Amino acid sequence: MTPQAFRHQVRQGGFRKPTAGVCGDYAQANLAILPQAQAADFMRFCQLNPKPCPLLGVGEPGQWQMPMLGEDIDIRTDLPGYYVYRDGERAEERVDLRDIWQPDFVVFAIGCSFSFEQMLTQAGVPLRHIQEGRNVSMYRTNVPNGRAGPFGGDLVVSMRPMVSRDAIRSIQITSRFPAVHGAPIHLGDPALLGIADLQAPDYGDAVTVHADELPVFWACGVTPQEALRSAKLPLAITHKPGHMLVTDVLNSSLAAF
Repeated sequence: MTPQAFRHQVRQGGFRKPTAGVCGDYAQANLAILPQAQAADFMRFCQLNPKPCPLLGVGEPGQWQMPMLGEDIDIRTDLPGYYVYRDGERAEERVDLRDIWQPDFVVFAIGCSFSFEQMLTQAGVPLRHIQEGRNVSMYRTNVPNGRAGPFGGDLVVSMRPMVSRDAIRSIQITSRFPAVHGAPIHLGDPALLGIADLQAPDYGDAVTVHADELPVFWACGVTPQEALRSAKLPLAITHKPGHMLVTDVLNSSLAAF
């Protein structure tokens, strides 16, 4: 299935699950949607925090198409799930934004680790959440983000358990893709990131971690949701974690070297 055909399936209500492994050769994107009045500060937030917030595209005010990311994209309908935040609290979950869309909304599309997962799979690195049919595990950390205007909060990470040889290989592979979070930020003891229990993720699902495996942590595109929570904007919208925009951009085109 092409990314455009997949987006049409989502738009018609035919897919409402996490998008890990979908259209694997193509980049997926996290979303943050907020009013134009706060867009410049949020742009600075992304520039200050490039590991969790690598920008793939930014829309014009009111623009729900993203032509730089694909043909016939409708941001209002083409993701399997959205979160709506009001005054910093998650107020509702939606599958369609058309009736709450505002003419001053600015869309930020942020690189997603699901993109580099295709490279890991091709290299023979197993991914537990895909094996177990679950969403990837994501955790709030005690690592503060760089602050810009009202946006701050703490870093969110995604975790994939790996034996040591696969952890080393994953560092080599993902280092080539800074546009989709790049190399891991940590491996080993989760307590050093302020994570108390790997079986209690803040977002996504818990996965099995075997005794001979290291937890490997990448900066995560859910980090902007923590920034939006801290900013307490009257209204902001994000993707539902794990439920991404599938773009027409080839993952291979994002390699830095």
